[in-house]
Amino acid sequence: MNDVQKRDANLDPITKEPGAHPVGTGLGAVVGGMAAGAATGTVAGPLGTAVGAAVGAVVGGLAGKGVAEAIDPTAEAAYWRENYGMRPYVEDKANFDDYGPAYAYGVDAFSRYPDRDFDDFESELHRDWGQQRRTSSLDWDRARPAARDAWDRVKSSSNMPPATR
Repeated sequence: MNDVQKRDANLDPITKEPGAHPVGTGLGAVVGGMAAGAATGTVAGPLGTAVGAAVGAVVGGLAGKGVAEAIDPTAEAAYWRENYGMRPYVEDKANFDDYGPAYAYGVDAFSRYPDRDFDDFESELHRDWGQQRRTSSLDWDRARPAARDAWDRVKSSSNMPPATR
């Protein structure tokens, strides 16, 4: 496999298997694994905390990879392109170019926060919408229902349990 093929294959940094999702792997490590590993290791003192965090990062990274790889962004984009016009929040004469970035943002949000409720991090999404909106003319109040709709759709298809608080 040449360098371009290796890059395009998204090789897993640990197993070298193709198809690693860098965002999901990295975020799974940070969000899920390190905290759990550190909490478990704390019983053994400061050194246990550090070791627990490192082990937890690897395990969490693999979990995040699984969630992110379960989402097919191409299929999601195709679904929303075909169905956006039937959604109750879509304004008359609106086009997909306005709503598409919001749907993509919702899918991405789920890949970053699969174990949380949308409402728990909605303020962060609102804050960052201006940088994520690309060509959309929608402000956050109009984009939010589309992002939430996409987030709900991938969450329900991923068989993730409800978030725990």
